[in-house]
Amino acid sequence: MVYDGEQERTKRLVKPNLKHVMKNSVNTSSRRQFLGEIGKGTLAVTVGPMMAAELGLAPPALADETPKALHFGAMEPLVSFMQETEIGKLQPALVQKLREGETLDRLVAAAALANTRTFGGEDYVGFHTLMAMTPALRMSRSLTAERAALPVLKVLYRNTNRIQEKGGRTNEVLTALAPTDGAAPTESLRDLVRRKDTAGAERCLSSLAKTKPEAALDALLEAVQEDTEVHRTVLPYRAWDLLDVVGRDHAETLLRQSVRYCINAEGWRSAEWDAHGAVLVKLFDQFSLMGKPPGNRPAEDAWVLKLSETIFSSTPAQASEAVAAALAEGFNPEVIGEALSLAANQLVLRDHGRTPSMEVSGKPVGSVHGDSIGVHASDSANAWRHLASVSGPRNVHACLILGAWQMARDRTARGGDFANWEPLPLQQHLKSLSSTAPAAILLESDEAIRQNLQARASAIIHRYGQLGHPAGPAFDLMLRHATNEDGSLHAEKYFQTARDDFQSTRPALQWRHLVGLARVTASEFGRPAPGQAEARSLLGLGGSA
Repeated sequence: MVYDGEQERTKRLVKPNLKHVMKNSVNTSSRRQFLGEIGKGTLAVTVGPMMAAELGLAPPALADETPKALHFGAMEPLVSFMQETEIGKLQPALVQKLREGETLDRLVAAAALANTRTFGGEDYVGFHTLMAMTPALRMSRSLTAERAALPVLKVLYRNTNRIQEKGGRTNEVLTALAPTDGAAPTESLRDLVRRKDTAGAERCLSSLAKTKPEAALDALLEAVQEDTEVHRTVLPYRAWDLLDVVGRDHAETLLRQSVRYCINAEGWRSAEWDAHGAVLVKLFDQFSLMGKPPGNRPAEDAWVLKLSETIFSSTPAQASEAVAAALAEGFNPEVIGEALSLAANQLVLRDHGRTPSMEVSGKPVGSVHGDSIGVHASDSANAWRHLASVSGPRNVHACLILGAWQMARDRTARGGDFANWEPLPLQQHLKSLSSTAPAAILLESDEAIRQNLQARASAIIHRYGQLGHPAGPAFDLMLRHATNEDGSLHAEKYFQTARDDFQSTRPALQWRHLVGLARVTASEFGRPAPGQAEARSLLGLGGSA
């Protein structure tokens, strides 16, 4: 179907050609040829100018005027399938593909390319769905047999549904870029973004990506660092993370989303953007970080805990300086990242939840799932850590320093007295617990989750860890719920953040992340994801989580 002004534009361009065909058909064309030409014109109106040009149905003027669609080679049929299959027929078709031997990895790769081509980082639900794709795939790898498909089917359903809500193939944001000459860019990507020069910025990114994807990421990060905002931070990390599934040859396409996101964000540039930038320049100079290679100095548990407390309790400038000093002293970026994630986790554990004025559908008073302060801060910290791990030396330092700035700012800028609120678990809940057997404790945790008892669920998982029980079964419980529940676009991403932070944090401190995940899981329970019941039925699983 062709939408709105696109339909009228197509008609205006195609109709003159039809008149020409009708005039000449009397003298030179057979009736069959004449009807064939009419059919082509009608089909061109139906499918739209972009598709018509691809199929050779549009006149030369139309084909020349229309940007060339992105085409993904051997993956193109599967990518188009993700965009064009009616939502009511999608899941049966996906399950059939799996039974015919298609892999979850290829389905996710095709969905990611379909998402990127459609939205280009310019749609809120669209880029949240893209950011959920690798987390969903990793969730699937922790499940067995037919259940492994559930997290992926959940996100693919959301993806195609949103694509079709936004017009599908007739309304794609990203089109093919004109070939570059391979010459080094003459302007920085950051400066092009500041000028809102979309074409120039994309050409710059393309040139760098063709040389080395890491060079494109490093250049992009200097533009990303202009503002410490959660989606601006997490989108490039999740896009980069998808390259293991989609392939490095698609780095340019996936990173173009962040270029466009940053350019659109220039519309709300404020003085605060200059504040953290000035602090970053000052700290690089103060601690001689420019050109300094990252260190590998280890840290004791007490040092990591102290740094996390400093980041959490300080002003953004003080938190940034503490991290810069640690980098200058040669501490391993990984141990600084541990402290950063632990500080963000405190926002999950201390949050009093949404106030009545913040209540919206699916996010009731007291809830902390979705775009809550703690979930956003944890996802941001996790992204900064990972971006630092795949960047050049300059961005290793900058990502961690700005990660500290963002975490400290989130504690104060979004409301709430986090510094004085008591973190979970509360003693009153811990005192009420008596079970010691792991199976019994997990059953109690599941019951608390199903009753949306956030504090009790957190206390139970804290006690489970205190008793030395293995983390695997507890994560399996949270995984089951993260798969089934809607989570307001954040369930998959936050589950992976919490699990990743747990695995990359020392044993003495790691359980805080699982306690936070238990709380968020209890908050989001009771709102099953669209399409999940159908997926369970198609896979022969039945019932619910």
